[in-house]
Amino acid sequence: MRTGLLAQKLGMMRIFTDEGAHVPVTVLKLNDLRVVGQRTVERDGYTAVQLGVGTPKVKRLSKAVRGHFAKQGVEPRRKVVEFRVSPDALVPVGSEITADHFVIGQFVDVVGTTIGKGFAGAIKRHHFGGLRATHGVSVSHRSPGSTGQRQDPGKVFRGKKMPGHLGVDRVTTHNLRIVATDTERGIIMVRGAVPGAKNGYILISDAVKRKAPEKLPFPAAVRATKADATAPAQPAAPDAPASGGENPGA
Repeated sequence: MRTGLLAQKLGMMRIFTDEGAHVPVTVLKLNDLRVVGQRTVERDGYTAVQLGVGTPKVKRLSKAVRGHFAKQGVEPRRKVVEFRVSPDALVPVGSEITADHFVIGQFVDVVGTTIGKGFAGAIKRHHFGGLRATHGVSVSHRSPGSTGQRQDPGKVFRGKKMPGHLGVDRVTTHNLRIVATDTERGIIMVRGAVPGAKNGYILISDAVKRKAPEKLPFPAAVRATKADATAPAQPAAPDAPASGGENPGA
């Protein structure tokens, strides 16, 4: 089980296929996504990877949070999430995960927080049909109707669908297809709509109800550091010389 990604929702657009058909997509952005911590069975009882994005003001962080990042030896992050992974899928702390963590055509599950709509009536919140437009109904056309019973039991049961707060719920959308990725710009395009407002944070992970495609980056697609790119190739080890120097027979 691999780690997921933490991305920012930029909005929606459409792209065209080679046949001329347009595909509605949601554009997600990876903003320097880094591994900021690990959870292990020996220390924490489970295995997970912590990811962080954004640069906060250090003075606004609590002492405990600053100590957590200092212990890991990484810069503080504005937003931190945790993904459960298998023991062999741990990613080293400090690694930057790139957009090619997912492949084109792969199905993913997306988690987001829906847009808050404040206090809403029963029709908007629960899609009630409303009361009749005529035959004695006046003023209360969009009311929820009767909510109680007679003298027995004489109460409104818990969980009754009634007016109340709408939105700001954690919603998971399953089986969305990856349409395109851009590693350099950190862009992931997902077919269809994704829950949440623009600039909100979205969690993306491998679909649990679909078989993962072959040749997925495991444990993750990590960007190579400058030190790795500029390091010279290690020369082959020379043969060990004889004990008497270059001319042992002299």
